[in-house]
Amino acid sequence: MTTPALTPSQTVGPFFGFGLPYDDGPLVTPGWAPGAITIRGRVLDGAGDPVPDALVEIRQADENGEIPRRPGGLRRAGHGFSGFGRCASDAAGGFWFSTVKPGAVGEGAPYIAVLVFARGLLKPVFTRLYFPEDAEAHTTDPFLGEVPEERRATLIAEREADGAYRFDIRLQGERETVFLAI
Repeated sequence: MTTPALTPSQTVGPFFGFGLPYDDGPLVTPGWAPGAITIRGRVLDGAGDPVPDALVEIRQADENGEIPRRPGGLRRAGHGFSGFGRCASDAAGGFWFSTVKPGAVGEGAPYIAVLVFARGLLKPVFTRLYFPEDAEAHTTDPFLGEVPEERRATLIAEREADGAYRFDIRLQGERETVFLAI
């Protein structure tokens, strides 16, 4: 008797539009807070088409490089910094966050940890968002030092004319974002 071949895993869902997003999810800090920045971008598939049902999460240190260690909540009462945000993508694959630019944690360059949940993925993919003005710190960042130089640009946000940062996430294909193996 022969053993049947393993079949590939299957995804179930998406469920993101029902259970995971919440109204204050993109507000890591209120937009009116001193030092608040906006990060926006799009989640794109291998053909460059938008992924309209993705969920993007961020986790980060505050502007002093300290990781929040207090309980958070779904309602942030319009003040404070939580260090965590969650935003569902819209029909154009767009997402946004109001947050602060993090300070460096340890020896590395300031970054924001990014997780993407999307159809076709059994588990979220992990990446990092770095800031263009920290180019000098990028040269000594341990993680960026492991990324081939020609791929590093996929991890660095672009500054837009209005002062916001743009960070598009390409799940595969040309200019695929570098993802961490965890």
